[in-house]
Amino acid sequence: MEIQHPSRFARSAPDRPAVIVAGDETVLTYAELEARSNQVAHALRAFGLGIGEHVAVLMDNRAEYFEVVWGAMRAGLLVTPINRHLAPDEADYIVKDCGATALFASASCAHLASDVGGRRVVVGGAFPGFESYDDVLGAQPTSPIADECEGNWMFYSSGTTGRPKGITPPRVGGPLGAPTSFTGLVQGLYGGTESTRYLNPAPLYHAAPSGWSDAIHRLGGTVVTMAGFDPIEFLAAIERYGITLAQVVPTHLVRLLKLPEAERARFDLSSLEVLVHAAAPCPPDVKRAAIAWLGPIVYEYYSGSEGVGFCAIGPDEWLAHAGSVGRSLLGAVHILDADGNELVPRDEGEVWFETASRFQYHGDPEKTAAAFNDRGWSSLGDMGWVDEDGYLYLTDRVSNMIISGGVNIYPREVEDALIAHPGVTDVAVIGVPDDDMGEAVRAVVQAAERPVDRDAFARELIAFCRDRVAHYKCPSSVVFVDELPRLPTGKIARRLLPPEVRE
Repeated sequence: MEIQHPSRFARSAPDRPAVIVAGDETVLTYAELEARSNQVAHALRAFGLGIGEHVAVLMDNRAEYFEVVWGAMRAGLLVTPINRHLAPDEADYIVKDCGATALFASASCAHLASDVGGRRVVVGGAFPGFESYDDVLGAQPTSPIADECEGNWMFYSSGTTGRPKGITPPRVGGPLGAPTSFTGLVQGLYGGTESTRYLNPAPLYHAAPSGWSDAIHRLGGTVVTMAGFDPIEFLAAIERYGITLAQVVPTHLVRLLKLPEAERARFDLSSLEVLVHAAAPCPPDVKRAAIAWLGPIVYEYYSGSEGVGFCAIGPDEWLAHAGSVGRSLLGAVHILDADGNELVPRDEGEVWFETASRFQYHGDPEKTAAAFNDRGWSSLGDMGWVDEDGYLYLTDRVSNMIISGGVNIYPREVEDALIAHPGVTDVAVIGVPDDDMGEAVRAVVQAAERPVDRDAFARELIAFCRDRVAHYKCPSSVVFVDELPRLPTGKIARRLLPPEVRE
């Protein structure tokens, strides 16, 4: 069996672009990726890092990110990408918590983790206390290290409600290029091949962009990465680079669809064969509009960094089961009530998956134990239901539930209704204290344009919502913010909402 690893394509297609950085047009060929990742692997061994030890990466979307990651992976290390938008104490926490003894950082991000110990290497400039990336690699050979083996990711949870936690992978140190289950899914479900041109508009520190880029390189395709998402630049990149496969989050779809139709029509998108979205719930009206615009090429999957469950659904399936995230392909899905009893189809409860392997939250046995029930099933903390055909429908996060007058209200349904208003760019629905009802429903809105009369616009939005959702679920108040704190995954970081929106 042929190995699934970029080194294979360094031999068979050395001049093929492995990475293109959209915007600055940096190109990294498979031959160059091979040479540079080998130098990184040698440097890591020289730093004293053995198989199973840990390296952290704090970088913007640049070609060197892939050199570092593939160097660490072929040295059998655990790799933790760190969110470059964190505050310094948050970035320091992850570097220290994961136990990294080497850190690679872009010059623009290095200040976020300048107080951590271990070997520190800076890319794309200089920073006090950091060694130069070019100097470190220049001292190393371009041949493979003698003890090559597979490393693995150790991602950290997104931390929407508190400190993120590392997700310890089940294994590290296997044969180099051994097939991975996710690469098989990218190949089997989404047609990944050597000719794939994959467009990533999201930060590479997130699990999905890194995982997909890893899979595309294992299959020999080209990863085109953007510095950040811009709807016009995204469409331009599809045309410019002949993109065949792109991945977005629902927030990206919303912003693309809010472009004037004439703007969207300016670009030739005919090369695009598959558009995949995941990481956060997609409003059904948005999904319908995306399929109407792009055709039956819009796919969706639902999973988590923990590797629990994997549901997938294609465009035709979705039109027949609108709102579903698909059927489970990895482990049976179960819907349980608060007492752990299994519910019948269409009854709502917490979503649990049977899982063949148990993950661990690094250094947190209590949180690990809470993620599994007494039957060994695991939950990502989502609420939902299944239909008679086994299709899963998510309603919201357990932690987002609002209890108003003794009634459970899930914000997602209300958010999906309000985002359809042309004057709304983004929205979060939260519960706020109420003397009479316990909690009242409030919409926190990022308006497309600053409203002339906020009170009148608030009344308009409440009426708009009541035309689409049961009145008791709709907001009784609306507050406006300049921008909502969303993670690049598309999830709202509710812990970062300004305190005044809850007053």
